[in-house]
Amino acid sequence: MEVPAHRTWMYNRLHPGRRGHTIEFLKGVEEFIKFACKQKKYLNEGLIRCPCKLCKNEKHHTPNLANTHIHQHGFTPNYWNWTCHGEAITHIHQHSQIPHTNDGVHDDIDMVESSSSQHLDRYQDMVFDAAGFNREHQNEEEPPNMEAAKFYDMLNSAQQPLWPGCENTTELSAAIKMLSLKAKHNMPQACFDDVIKFMKEASHPENLIPCNIRETKKLTVGLGLSKVKIDCCIGGCMLYYKEDINLKECKFCNEPRYKTRCLSRKNSKDVPRKRLHYLPLIPRLQRLYASARSAEHMKWHYENQRENGVLCHPSDGKAWKHFDQVYPQFSLEPRNVRLGLCADGFTPFNQSAAPYSCWPVIVTPYNLPPELCMMTPYMFLTLIIPGPDSPKGKIDVYLQPLIDELQQLWNYGVVTYDASKKQNFRMRAALMWTINDFPAYAMLSGWSTVGRLACPICMKNSKAFTLSKGKKTTWFDCHRQFLPHDHAFRRNKVAFFKNRIERDEPPPRLSGEQVWEKVYGIPKITDVGQCFVSGRGVLHNWTKRSIFWDLPYWRHNLLRHNLDVMHIEKNVFENVFHTVMDNKEKTKDNANARLDMENCCHRKELLLKKNS
Repeated sequence: MEVPAHRTWMYNRLHPGRRGHTIEFLKGVEEFIKFACKQKKYLNEGLIRCPCKLCKNEKHHTPNLANTHIHQHGFTPNYWNWTCHGEAITHIHQHSQIPHTNDGVHDDIDMVESSSSQHLDRYQDMVFDAAGFNREHQNEEEPPNMEAAKFYDMLNSAQQPLWPGCENTTELSAAIKMLSLKAKHNMPQACFDDVIKFMKEASHPENLIPCNIRETKKLTVGLGLSKVKIDCCIGGCMLYYKEDINLKECKFCNEPRYKTRCLSRKNSKDVPRKRLHYLPLIPRLQRLYASARSAEHMKWHYENQRENGVLCHPSDGKAWKHFDQVYPQFSLEPRNVRLGLCADGFTPFNQSAAPYSCWPVIVTPYNLPPELCMMTPYMFLTLIIPGPDSPKGKIDVYLQPLIDELQQLWNYGVVTYDASKKQNFRMRAALMWTINDFPAYAMLSGWSTVGRLACPICMKNSKAFTLSKGKKTTWFDCHRQFLPHDHAFRRNKVAFFKNRIERDEPPPRLSGEQVWEKVYGIPKITDVGQCFVSGRGVLHNWTKRSIFWDLPYWRHNLLRHNLDVMHIEKNVFENVFHTVMDNKEKTKDNANARLDMENCCHRKELLLKKNS
């Protein structure tokens, strides 16, 4: 087939010797993805046909996954005309085969490309992305600094054959694959060492297989991200952090920091009684811009704005646009990151006599397209709050390192390299909201979600009351005040409270500034260890001043806390299902419920009938 001049880049994927992708191929793929995303299929479903050699335009993927496939496998042969992606057919002469390209192969032997070269490129790309280095400046004549030296060591491992003549595996790829298998099959360390020892003995005498798990991890440590271990009080009162790092006991409860040493181990190292694992957020956000592919996605929210009335992404919502209006300088840089935080309890072990619950805290960047926001690679685990019990109101103690980083990202920003534009910029970030269930809402916001004043929106204006028979708080007939004034339910005296017409307006919803005025004088858990606020349960339900108010912009956030509907749907479904199916152990329809209903409203068909 005659090669169109403007499409020669499609089969000129690799440099001679397969040393990375050519610049024209990378730019061409970028243009192809943009072209495909303008088609009706993507606009309706968010998917495009994948033209790689494996999928052959027969499968539909997200643009991100199709982009990855093309980089790994190349385009399907003879796809000069993008007819499967909406391009008009052009008439070109047929020839027996595609001319030679820099890939060094003909069409008849290029149908199945060697997986070994793909793997080599893949691991080299991994090193470049992890280190944040630019391929174009790889050959500059300047001695490498310490970080650069580590980078070149990793790159050498990614290019070094496992033994002389080995074409499909390098030193780095072997180490990554072995650690992946260890994690996948939960392999004990001793078993791993024995397997790797056998592999080394059975392979080529000059092999570079690492000797044990320690040597294996040393090869891959540069690809990972840092983690910080912070000792904490056994009761969750404080962290041994910053100015308190050298304390030996809790400054609030006086509990010792370390476990008691045995007499036979006086010279052993101190072991903390409790420890928080913190995975810094800033390097993870910078890593998003170190890869040209993910860096492009981080501007999606700015480049794909919808018309008013259409909600496809948080950037289309009122809270996002309100933040842009309050902080226009922040919104001028589309690469600044908008974050959401999620926290919930998690039981890592099977149920036992001594249950254990820890609390992972996950941060997600919302700059990304909708299909990527909730994907695992973009959900950053930042904190693992230790158990065995829920931290409850003291969760603020464990959030301190994360809040410190968020303040740094807002006040100063961090210099970050954008691989897509090949330039440095000062990246800033803002936490837009949290996502949690109702109990966690109380822990994060500081407003207790228990009792008559449990509603954090109605607050003291709540009309909830306690059932005389069931002894539970109920919000029966609280909804009518939200209905239009001419709604028939407002005048109904039978189905709702007896003989009551609802004339009240909905309770006022306080702004962030108004809420801040109420919590300003309440102490923080991190300052006092324990906190009791007078008037709680009667005038208000505040239990503390949340640590999120330390963020300068928090009071201006329109939507600070979101409820996870998964838990709400589950609870509502179970209650309705068991009541309708008359499950004697779990139904909500019992004698006390019928008696309480009789006290509240006129529903004769539901009254209890006395047996003669």
